[in-house]
Amino acid sequence: MAKKEFSYRGYKLDELKSMPMDDLVKLLPSRTRRKIKRGFNDREKKLLINIKNSQKELATGKEVQSIKTHCRDMPVLPDMVGLNIMVYNGKEFIFVEVKPEMIGQYLGEFAPSRKIVKHSAPGVGATRSSLFVPIK
Repeated sequence: MAKKEFSYRGYKLDELKSMPMDDLVKLLPSRTRRKIKRGFNDREKKLLINIKNSQKELATGKEVQSIKTHCRDMPVLPDMVGLNIMVYNGKEFIFVEVKPEMIGQYLGEFAPSRKIVKHSAPGVGATRSSLFVPIK
């Protein structure tokens, strides 16, 4: 069975990359569309410049370093697909490999800032009633 080719709202990845930003914005979800129409701040512009430089390095065959950023609210654009971006979660940089399915979502969605809470047995000094663990 042949591998299914990626498409975003009927457009293939190559078409999305060559599409002007005005046409691309019309395909994105409303929150992302408003974010892009408002314009990018200085940090996000710097990130876009780093992405363009990385794309040029990829085209020439050089090894590309992963890009570090604090911009969790940056939407994933088709130009970012295939790059390795390290997103800051408030404590450390989380490695994110950008895939085509991520287009339209935010970088922060792929770098969780909260850990999952796992409770164990009651600690020293716990009352008798809290020591009771029912048998499953």
